[in-house]
Amino acid sequence: MEEQISFESRINFSALNEKIAAIREETGKIIAGQRETADLLLTALLADGHVLIEGVPGVAKTLMAKVMARMLNARFSRIQFTPDLMPSDILGTSVYLPASGRFEYRQGPVFANIVLVDEINRAPAKTQAALFEVMEERQITNDGAEYRMEYPFMVVATQNPVEHEGTYRLPEAQLDRFLFKVRVDYPSAEEELEVLERHDRGAIGEWERLRPVLGIAELRELREAVKKVVVDEKIKRFIVDIVGATRRSGWLYLGASPRASIALMNGAKAYAALQGRDFTVPEDVIYLAAPVLRHRVQLSSEKELEGAGVEQVIGQLLSKIEIPR
Repeated sequence: MEEQISFESRINFSALNEKIAAIREETGKIIAGQRETADLLLTALLADGHVLIEGVPGVAKTLMAKVMARMLNARFSRIQFTPDLMPSDILGTSVYLPASGRFEYRQGPVFANIVLVDEINRAPAKTQAALFEVMEERQITNDGAEYRMEYPFMVVATQNPVEHEGTYRLPEAQLDRFLFKVRVDYPSAEEELEVLERHDRGAIGEWERLRPVLGIAELRELREAVKKVVVDEKIKRFIVDIVGATRRSGWLYLGASPRASIALMNGAKAYAALQGRDFTVPEDVIYLAAPVLRHRVQLSSEKELEGAGVEQVIGQLLSKIEIPR
């Protein structure tokens, strides 16, 4: 008798599927459209990564971040970046207590589970650099003492791509710490009509009434399940080929680092789990290539003069790489 081959998922993602359905139902009460943005935020949450959201004013970047943070039953903090913001305004500072004759460390707003950094490019480089250690190592160092972030810790930052007055370009070292850079476009006519309907009945202002769907313990279990998603050797080679192509391309001045390869693999595992699969496929990598790479590479001066965009170059590089089957 021939052995029957089972194509069922070896990891039970029924709990994840239920949570994802509940999150989409809750966010759908406030956000019209933006399915791709929501999926990428969920993917980053499962992959334990930070997200940079870019879009013109008025496309609900901040609202989307707040709604997604509301889905997790955890501490939420919002920091409005401004040109006069100091690192101590984010990380906290040591305060002298005359009564005891000693210094006491007072934690800043970064000590939360989900930290929304609004208009991150409004603050100068010194303040932006304050996020380097905490984003990478989930800790900060003050007066020689280390303070660990509570689990989980995720930074969701927003920035405006068209307004440059009073803004500061994010350094490459900081951009590389974001798992994804998500671009939010204008809504369709139907979605914008739905936005008007919801504003008319006051639904947009009710985001704080949304019920949390995920607890911290549940998120930890889901992340452990995501780590078990299978990444075939051919998929890993595909990822290495994609990232390597950005370093060899004459169209790019700066290629992606090995951190991009890790981000593509971890993102593909989380995105596969989001689709109910316990294995990755090339389409997962292709779908996430732009969100992972667009902020990690820089166009050559020749390509910039030609008016080419990073998305276009990434697409051209992908088209020249053989897709594993």
